[in-house]
Amino acid sequence: MAMSAVARETVFALRRQIAKIEGTPPERLQAPAGAPLDADASADVTSSADLTIVRRGLAAALPDAFLPTGVERLDAALSGGLPKAALSEIHGGQTRDAGAVAGFALSLTSLILKQAHGLPVLWIGTSEIFGEAGFPYARGLHAAFGIEPGQLLFSEAPRLVDALWVAEEAARMTALAAVILEIRGNPQRLDLTATRRLHARAASAGRPVFLLRQAAEPEPTAAPVRLIVASAPAVPRATVAGPLAGSIGRPAFTITIGKSRTALPGQFTLEWNPDERAFDERRGEEKRERAKDPVAVVSLLGSRKDPAAASGAVLAFPAVVGSSATGGQPPPGQRATHFGPRRAG
Repeated sequence: MAMSAVARETVFALRRQIAKIEGTPPERLQAPAGAPLDADASADVTSSADLTIVRRGLAAALPDAFLPTGVERLDAALSGGLPKAALSEIHGGQTRDAGAVAGFALSLTSLILKQAHGLPVLWIGTSEIFGEAGFPYARGLHAAFGIEPGQLLFSEAPRLVDALWVAEEAARMTALAAVILEIRGNPQRLDLTATRRLHARAASAGRPVFLLRQAAEPEPTAAPVRLIVASAPAVPRATVAGPLAGSIGRPAFTITIGKSRTALPGQFTLEWNPDERAFDERRGEEKRERAKDPVAVVSLLGSRKDPAAASGAVLAFPAVVGSSATGGQPPPGQRATHFGPRRAG
């Protein structure tokens, strides 16, 4: 018992020293009973029996230091929610999860704008990621999240180094409610040093910075929290008479705590209520496991036993004299418009 208590005291002393060096965001540590506090910790100790240490860097954490999601179990696991003055990571494991990651980020943006007092949110990305995942739709922003087009600003950078520069400059501005940086994969330039700079700017300005990483693998960063987001199957819409068969309910997300200094790993299924602009947790019988590969991404071999039926009549353009209605091709002057290059924007 004595050796265990000494080991715990040593661990907590090391954690306080590391946090002091890194300048971490608000965090709660459970100290062992009777553990001495070093003079350099500069931590505030509550009068509770478990000696909970609440601190933000070298100062005590403020009551509004966290952005609560509104889901009691998730907020409790994160010790109050996502830290406001910090860098937080939101990961998508695959490219097809880009919509779910962006939707979850927009949900958090909606919660932030409720307390922003008119300040906008800046969304930064490279041409690569915006070309791959696209931009949010203005009418959808208002209908699903209550976000006006003027409240969400976009900055498209040609290269990652330019996007990082814009993010670092924007992270220290108090004229923004939050900063979102969206990238793809695990680029070498976004290393531990780059995330430390983003985290330090966010802590200095007291504003959250969200790092959206599409199709990325977890790697060491300065962010104290990492959430892994994937889409969850929607349940039928609830009506007075019960679930409406064949209908599609509210958007749902599977949230996994991949990294947190105050929480153990856990998984939650959240639904976004577009009417209340709030999250609800799906629990009990409504919870379903995510379908595995619901859409085929590679076509079957041509030598399969049941080949597809022949295509029907071509309706995109009139039949050409001398060719069959099912397989004729138009002359060069009558090529369909979808064969031409698409207009960007």
